[in-house]
Amino acid sequence: MPKAIDMHVHLPTGSFLDVTIKPYKLAAEKFFRATVPVRQMSEVAALYKHMDMLGVLLAWDAETATGLPPLSNDEVADIVKTYPEQFVFFASVDPWKGKRAIAEIERAVNELGAIGAKFHPGVQAFYPNDTRFYPLYEKICELQIPALFHTGTNGLGAGVPGGMGIKMDYTRPIYLDHIAADFPALTIIGAHPAWPWHEEMLAIIGHKANVFMDLSGWSPKYIPPAILDEARGRFQDRIMFGSDYPFIMPERWLKDFASLEGFSEDVRRKILHDNAARILKL
Repeated sequence: MPKAIDMHVHLPTGSFLDVTIKPYKLAAEKFFRATVPVRQMSEVAALYKHMDMLGVLLAWDAETATGLPPLSNDEVADIVKTYPEQFVFFASVDPWKGKRAIAEIERAVNELGAIGAKFHPGVQAFYPNDTRFYPLYEKICELQIPALFHTGTNGLGAGVPGGMGIKMDYTRPIYLDHIAADFPALTIIGAHPAWPWHEEMLAIIGHKANVFMDLSGWSPKYIPPAILDEARGRFQDRIMFGSDYPFIMPERWLKDFASLEGFSEDVRRKILHDNAARILKL
């Protein structure tokens, strides 16, 4: 059993940084105040092995909205096959691709071994509660995997006039409330602390037992106190660790989390490992 499960890991490869999100990379580096170099996945696997962590790798397909080529599910699946002790993966499909997206998520799970689905409504430019995408969610329910949705502000396009066309309204968590109500069998994970709508996200978690949150993309010392208070208490079984690697390094996240006061060892273990292990059925 690993010490921690990192719920939110992007590939630091050239195929992702220099192709799939190339136009957004510079703005993201400024937002995170860090240079993000291209790395080999062997280096990443060695890091996660050294830290005794399992990483959830995320594929990426926002082709319809951006015109950029996807980071394919096949590429990410091959990495997991090479380093099965260090990684699992969430498949990405472009919801605008309709029946092709449905077929692809089924293939990714049944043939490639994906254990979840990943969406970025801001970059993919869609409202998650649009009923046109409900057949896709029906398939995800049938496959019995969780679906992770980016929520809150966005590092991609941040600080640039017009935000490079990315509209943050797509990432308001209230739209996930609609899905959670209409698909009670679907496990929904809100990625990131959902700021500035974090209280909205907490309200949804409190009302819908099938909704969870990961804390990726923020150093714990900057996470809104309202979230940390709930993580210490009533939502200790619903909130999970995620780094947002390579934009935030897991070493830094864990160090900052260790410095926070008021978390019992039992609660820390839940946030770092147990909640994710339960949801991912590991």
